[in-house]
Amino acid sequence: MSTGLSHITFIVTDLDRMQTILERVLGARCIYNSGPAQFSLSEERFFLVGDVWIATMLGDPLPARSYNHVAFKVDEAELDARIAEIKALGLDLRPPRPRVEGEGRSAYFHTPDNHLIELHTGTLDDRLARYAAPAPQPPRS
Repeated sequence: MSTGLSHITFIVTDLDRMQTILERVLGARCIYNSGPAQFSLSEERFFLVGDVWIATMLGDPLPARSYNHVAFKVDEAELDARIAEIKALGLDLRPPRPRVEGEGRSAYFHTPDNHLIELHTGTLDDRLARYAAPAPQPPRS
């Protein structure tokens, strides 16, 4: 039985570029850099985003983009500043998807290696509570 998430690994073509993205957009802290040493499949770096372990490894980019993504929790008050960092880095910020009131706000962006990352202000409890509420009724004429 799993006891939770261990880590997330992103395969990237440029470790420095991904480090900049993680540090500037997510506030990540680099805690390990293998340099040319290889203990795994290739050079790698480890980061902490809050208490989540993120690994980056040198390799080929994803062949295509999809909606498959990793979402990171951000405070509502910080989302606009994070979006500004995404834009400043020239990353591909996707248009927001339609949302219902109460499920939180999100920003989605693709990394240069086709990884989709979401910044989300809501929680699972927020979303379940909103989905359990009655759907809004259209106005009567």
